[in-house]
Amino acid sequence: MTLKTVGRAAMAVALFAAPLALAADHQDGPAATADPSADITDVFAWMSPDASKVNLVMDVYPAATTASQFSNSVQYVFHTSSHPTFGAAVASSVNVICTFDASQKISCWAGSEYVTGDASSTSGISSASGKLKVFAGLRDDPFYFNLAGFKNTVATVTSAKGSLGFDSNGCPLLDGPTSALLVNQLKTAPDGGVAEDHFLGLNALSIVVQLDKSTLTAGGPLVSVWAATHVAP
Repeated sequence: MTLKTVGRAAMAVALFAAPLALAADHQDGPAATADPSADITDVFAWMSPDASKVNLVMDVYPAATTASQFSNSVQYVFHTSSHPTFGAAVASSVNVICTFDASQKISCWAGSEYVTGDASSTSGISSASGKLKVFAGLRDDPFYFNLAGFKNTVATVTSAKGSLGFDSNGCPLLDGPTSALLVNQLKTAPDGGVAEDHFLGLNALSIVVQLDKSTLTAGGPLVSVWAATHVAP
């Protein structure tokens, strides 16, 4: 079967010395939003407290409801690669691939690890070895964004663009008061009140994967992670 990648892929980097890496992307263009079940909103990667396991999360389907479902014509993939040191060439790659059937039964592969079944309970399901564990289902959208404050800031910058100077890198030169004004607008509502989370009360469909670190680190202790949804044409 030939697959195509939806127009946007979310990216993150998981450094095993770091507590969390994430990427977010909401309100995309037509190619991604045409199929919300393949539209990635967030990707997270972090280690367990004892650094023995890697946790990966891919959220799809903006504004999902209890009637929303994962697609049975999409591969949901965490692409990972391991490196001996930062900047070194990729030494090993492992793709964590998850698919769903029409009944929402999930099947996930990660190297030699495999798990399948109903992963919608909070306890999830585990592979025979226990090295791969998966949950899939409806969850609160974790992304926070003050959209009204952002739009207010954009309007301010747009109105002043004719008088702005720019440095050699193309960045606008702002004095202290102007910079403070823009920062405050990003932090508050347009009327100066408390900022409102545009995504408050919205949900997404989440695929949550936990793996033993050893399944991803054959090429070294530094692991990069990016996620994509591959759709059958």
